Amino acid sequence: MRKKVLGRFLKYISIDTQSDPESKTSPSTSKQFDLARILVAELEEMGLEDISLDERCYVMAKLPANEDDLVAIGFIAHMDTSPDMSGKDVKPRFIENYDGGDIILNEEKGIVTSLKDYPEIGDFKGQTIIVTDGNTLLGADDKAGIAEIMTGLEYLVENPHIRHGDIMVAFTPDEEIGCGADYFDVEKFGAKYAYTFDGGQLGELEYENFNAASAVVKIQGRNVHPGSAKGKMVNSIYIAGQVMEAFPENKRPETTEGYEGFFHLNDIKGSTEETVLNYIIRDHDRDKFEEMKDFFETRISNLSKEHGGRISLTIEDSYYNMREVIEDHMEVVDIAVKAMENLDIEPRIIPIRGGTDGSRLSFMGLPCPNLFAGGINFHGRNEMISVEALEAGANLLVEIAKEWAAK
Repeated sequence: MRKKVLGRFLKYISIDTQSDPESKTSPSTSKQFDLARILVAELEEMGLEDISLDERCYVMAKLPANEDDLVAIGFIAHMDTSPDMSGKDVKPRFIENYDGGDIILNEEKGIVTSLKDYPEIGDFKGQTIIVTDGNTLLGADDKAGIAEIMTGLEYLVENPHIRHGDIMVAFTPDEEIGCGADYFDVEKFGAKYAYTFDGGQLGELEYENFNAASAVVKIQGRNVHPGSAKGKMVNSIYIAGQVMEAFPENKRPETTEGYEGFFHLNDIKGSTEETVLNYIIRDHDRDKFEEMKDFFETRISNLSKEHGGRISLTIEDSYYNMREVIEDHMEVVDIAVKAMENLDIEPRIIPIRGGTDGSRLSFMGLPCPNLFAGGINFHGRNEMISVEALEAGANLLVEIAKEWAAK
C-alpha cells in the first residue's frame, strides 16, 4: 500500500494542473485534462465501470458492489493546484526519520521551513517527509487525496472478499478557485453519502466550515493634473485607506482562530481615478454571518455618504456551513470516526477555517464531510506531507468501505 500510494503521488505532482481565477472557461486551464486523462486510464486498467470524463474535466467512475442492498458511498478529490504559487516542475525531496527541527528547502536561496514559523511540522518527527526545493508548492493539496483514493480503490479491486456497496469516485477541476462543484452532477454520481479527501494533517475530520461571502468595494475618484488639482482632485486611494480602517483589527484572519469569523482584504487595485478592494467575509454561525454582512454594508454606506456617493458595494454569498445538512446525517461522520479508530488513528474533529467542495455538495443533496489528505502548509513553498500519512489515507478509504458494509 505504501509503495503504491507514494508512486502515484509522485506521478501526479509531476503534472502541472494549476487553476486560473482570471479565466472565464471551465475548466479554467486546459492542462487539468492532462491529469484527468491519466486517471481515466488508470481507472480503466483497474476495471471500474461507468468511467467518464466530460467536457468540463470532471472524472467519475464506479466500483460495483459485491453484495446487494449495501449503501452507495463516494470519494472525491480535486485535480487542480492553487494559483497562489507555481506547481510546474515540482522537485520533491525525501527526509527520512525527520528530526522535528528546521527544514532547509533551498540553501542557496535561504529558504527554510522553520519550527518557529510552522510549529506543526514538529508533529512529523520520526516520519519520512516529502518537501519541495522551495521553488514551487508540492501539490499535496490535493494530489495526495487523489493518490489515496486511487490506491484504496485498487486494494478493494484486488481483495474482492471485502464486502462493499457501490463505491463512486470523482475527481474535480477548479476547486482552488471556488468552482469545483459548479458542474458536479450529483444524480449521475449516484452516491448517498460521500467524503472529500482534502483536509490537512493525519486524523482531521471536518463537517463544519465557514459561511462565506465576497464583497467588492469600488471607489470612484476624480483625476486632474496635480499641478492644478486644488479643489478638484479626489484621490480614490486615500478613500480606500478609510475603508480599510473601517473594520476592526480583531476581526482579521491574522487575529482570529477556531470559530471566530473575520473580514479579510484579499486584494486591492487602485489609482487616483478608481480603486477596487476585494474582501471576503467569513463566520461559522449563520446569524453572526448575516450580522457581519450588515455591519460591512452599513460601514460602507456611511463612508459613501461622507464622500458624495463615490463608493459602491456588491456582496454575494459564496457557500454555507455544511453542518446545517450533515447534522441530520451524522452517521456519515460516525462511520469515519469508527474507521479511524479501527486504524489507531486519533480523530481530530475540527471546523474548517475555509471552504470545501463538500459544503456545496452537501447543500446539493450529497452529505459530504472532509477527511485528511495528510499534508500541511498548502498553497506555498513550505508545503509538506509524510509517506505515513499517504498510506493512512489509502487505508482509511478501505476501512470506511468496510464500516459502511457492516452498518
